[in-house]
Amino acid sequence: MRLVIAQCQVDYVGRLTAHLPMAKRLLLVKADGSVLVHSDGGSYKPLNWMSPPCWLTEEPGKWVVKNKAGEELIITIEDTFHDSAHDLGIDPGLVKDGVEAHLQKLLAEHVTTLGEGWTLVRREFPTAIGPVDLMCRDAHGVSVAVEIKRRGEIDGVEQLTRYIELLNRDPLLAPVQGVFAAQQIKPQARTLAEDRGIRCVVLDYDALRGAESAHLRLF
Repeated sequence: MRLVIAQCQVDYVGRLTAHLPMAKRLLLVKADGSVLVHSDGGSYKPLNWMSPPCWLTEEPGKWVVKNKAGEELIITIEDTFHDSAHDLGIDPGLVKDGVEAHLQKLLAEHVTTLGEGWTLVRREFPTAIGPVDLMCRDAHGVSVAVEIKRRGEIDGVEQLTRYIELLNRDPLLAPVQGVFAAQQIKPQARTLAEDRGIRCVVLDYDALRGAESAHLRLF
């Protein structure tokens, strides 16, 4: 993890354009290659970012971050107040609450509820940025990463997107598809997931536990 506090302006050029005027900001460069721009407000969300796979080129007074789609994040640096790097080691991943953990176990036991002919490869499939809840193969043998949440929000979609991008670098797994499964999925999260080609599944907890009156609803 690299932390840089700098007086900078940020310009994004891609499917749209966005501009952040000159101000003091925190720049994060993570081990997975992502670059995030934060202010000292606005909660936990970055003002702008580039997700991996992307490439950072540093020039005097300017960073240029590019991805394979040709999008660019251009950070013009007027002054640097802090620049440090820290090895955080391997993260053990998020410890899920009881419902999420039980959902994962039940879905692993009944993975064919996601589709006929599906098979489970492994629960908590390891990656360099944390474990994928379920790694499966569909009826055609295609690898599918499944992220399970109690409430499906945008952060969960972003998390699954990072997993898929990383897993697709492995020729033994690629192409890897994604399924975002939750008891409730917020409309914004569904929109983002579908835009990224990720399938959304609404889980009925009672149905997975064997209740006769409930069913999985696939969307």
